[in-house]
Amino acid sequence: MHSISIFDIFKIGVGPSSSHTLGPWRAALAFRESLPLGTEVLNLRVILYGSLSKTGVGHGTDIAVTLGLEGFDPETITTADIPFHVSRIKAERQVNVGSPVAPRMATFDPQRDIVFAKRTLAFHPNALTFEALLGNGKKKKQTYYSTGGGFIVKVGTASRIDQGFQLPHPVHSAADLLAHTERTGKSISDIVYENEQAFRPVDDLLVKIDHYLDTFYHVIHQGCTAPEEVLPGGLNVKRRARKLCAKLLGEPAANSFSAWEKQLRRSLPDFRNTTSWISCFALAVNEENAALGRVITSPTNGAAGVIPAVLLYFRCWCDNADQEAQRRFLLTAGEIGSIFKKNATISAAEGGCQAEVGVSSAMAAAGLTEVLGGSPEQVLMAAEIAMEHHLGLTCDPIGGLVQIPCIERNAIGAMKAITAANLALESDPKDAIVQLDVVIKTMLDTARDMHSKYRETAEGGLAVQIPVAMAAC
Repeated sequence: MHSISIFDIFKIGVGPSSSHTLGPWRAALAFRESLPLGTEVLNLRVILYGSLSKTGVGHGTDIAVTLGLEGFDPETITTADIPFHVSRIKAERQVNVGSPVAPRMATFDPQRDIVFAKRTLAFHPNALTFEALLGNGKKKKQTYYSTGGGFIVKVGTASRIDQGFQLPHPVHSAADLLAHTERTGKSISDIVYENEQAFRPVDDLLVKIDHYLDTFYHVIHQGCTAPEEVLPGGLNVKRRARKLCAKLLGEPAANSFSAWEKQLRRSLPDFRNTTSWISCFALAVNEENAALGRVITSPTNGAAGVIPAVLLYFRCWCDNADQEAQRRFLLTAGEIGSIFKKNATISAAEGGCQAEVGVSSAMAAAGLTEVLGGSPEQVLMAAEIAMEHHLGLTCDPIGGLVQIPCIERNAIGAMKAITAANLALESDPKDAIVQLDVVIKTMLDTARDMHSKYRETAEGGLAVQIPVAMAAC
């Protein structure tokens, strides 16, 4: 698994969950594309297993597979139109597996044809099987695993992620990454930048990075200007980012990001205001995520608020935060996420929230340390510190929704990232007792030892202490 791009870690998609929403959505699109041309498709059926079954409704898995089978792209769909499309398909009880100009209608009743199975498949807790009854009497069946961060594995194919070519600086572990910096004398972001050029031309790479940076910032702004409404799902969780943003500014937020950024820069950067802003940024993103808005997996949807919150903090209130520095932040953070993906997990259903917010905090800590002038050793130290203090963090969403404790948890993860970066910058890595590769292995061991009820099943922790009926009162 040497050939992971940072854009495998960062994916633009629809909330609320990368493993329960984006992954199943992409699996549905893949199955749709595999349907034989020239053969009538009579009926479609989807079976959800494990965590997808237990918390699928709260995470929008049923919505995701419905929209995927209809052919909608999670990166481009108009999110405001999602309720309309879902209602239409439910009413018509069919989806178009063809094109708008050459429709191929197949019977699909979401209430009947999405089955929530009670059992869990062996390979991964997030599994789903698609079945198609064809006009020639044959059946087509395929199982996929959603392994976190929008990654999917098709049963019957290798789970190895490999683009079929060798990178100039192959990285499997943090030790590999450090060795490349020592051999070349280059920074971590330089190493990653050269690797990314194996995936796409440099001009396309810079355009894509800048697009993702802009998307991060506009998601925060969207969350800070969204109406103060109750989030969907039945918990009656109220959005807080808009109110907090206006309070910190002393006036309503501007309608455009550029004007809003000027307001932010005029805000007094004292300690309390700064920490409040960081929390506000993270809340804004994850409220958008919970409302089925468009966010970027970082490395997952449930942890999508940490990195943009730390990025915007750096952009607004740190020295030398130019466009190049922001690019280096993203390159570094993405590489740290890929190392976790290769050696452990970024799926809460497999590893608890240490695998989501914990990994995101480590990524943000590394990115911030890089752009604040840290050495490669200090960058890896910052990532280690951030993860070390997320070890054992469970995933126990109330009602199976990505709201409590998920939204606030991103704000805490962002603050831990900044603290980890500051600690690393003031430390000599030669004195470190724990290395990043060791803490990654420890995270994986902890994930394997963690009881399944604390891994995104809504069967333990807060999820059983605060039943949905009680929380909604």
